[in-house]
Amino acid sequence: MSKTEQYVVRTSAIPPEQTFHFGHPLNTASEMRIMPLSDRVGLTRIGVSIGRIPPGKEGFLPHAHTAQEEFVYVLEGEGTLTIDGDSTTIGPGDYVGFPTDGCVHHIENNGKQDLVYLMGGERTPADVAYFPTIGKTGFWANGAMHFVDDADVSSFRPEDFAASGKNGA
Repeated sequence: MSKTEQYVVRTSAIPPEQTFHFGHPLNTASEMRIMPLSDRVGLTRIGVSIGRIPPGKEGFLPHAHTAQEEFVYVLEGEGTLTIDGDSTTIGPGDYVGFPTDGCVHHIENNGKQDLVYLMGGERTPADVAYFPTIGKTGFWANGAMHFVDDADVSSFRPEDFAASGKNGA
């Protein structure tokens, strides 16, 4: 195999059956085709894919990561990006970065053609993501996302563990 065959992905030559048809299990409006690119060239620390959302559908669920930064670069089509409740139209040439600052983000395609974009982010072994519209927190670990209902979680702050007022403290 030549170096160009090893490191260059010719996306136009990838057959549709080698794309991943995705629908978020907790969002019935979620529908995407994802073409993973990183694995094809041996990248392990960052994930880059081409995402395609059909008209009238959404990407994932509104969410915010605590450990993994993400980005989107729009190639074709038009969509609505919502960040912390503030919505704007995005289209070809628009780049959006999502740091781990707690801002909730979401993309939907309300245009007439597929919304196609390059998306990428970090591949940490663990992450925590907040899904406020469904009242859940997701924990990425051991190759799966584990969801818990926020109402069922016991939360403790550092001061809750302090032995204040006890003998010997």
